[in-house]
Amino acid sequence: MAGSTFVYVTFIRTSPEDLWSALTNPEFMRKYWFGVYAETDWKVGSQWKLKFPDGRIADTEEVVEIDSPKRLVLQWRNEFKPELKAEGYSRCVFEIEPVGDAVRLTITHSMERDNAKFIDAVSGGWPCILSNLKSLLETGAVVLTAGDI
Repeated sequence: MAGSTFVYVTFIRTSPEDLWSALTNPEFMRKYWFGVYAETDWKVGSQWKLKFPDGRIADTEEVVEIDSPKRLVLQWRNEFKPELKAEGYSRCVFEIEPVGDAVRLTITHSMERDNAKFIDAVSGGWPCILSNLKSLLETGAVVLTAGDI
């Protein structure tokens, strides 16, 4: 298959419902995503905007699929870096599966473009964001702050 793909899998000691809430609640998002948050009504076909703390738009998306608390699919495009915006839309799939007292979160971020700079960029961002998410849900504190990255 041609294109670029980044896959990240982590296990988090939480429930599928609590993880879903953490992924979709803008106030909780700000805590682990370095102040960034989402604006949407989380309905299929709705626009999704990822915003910086100052309100500038970082990325835009469309909600493609929702199966709470199991699966979320977003169409995603960078808006603040012209060279990444020019690459067009990517697809980001969040899959949540219970495993014992934890959940497995798999994020697959892909683009039909070979050697996509955008996928290279998210491959550096997702590990930081998801490490913070895991730590926040399990311990109540994040691992990294914006000054750390």
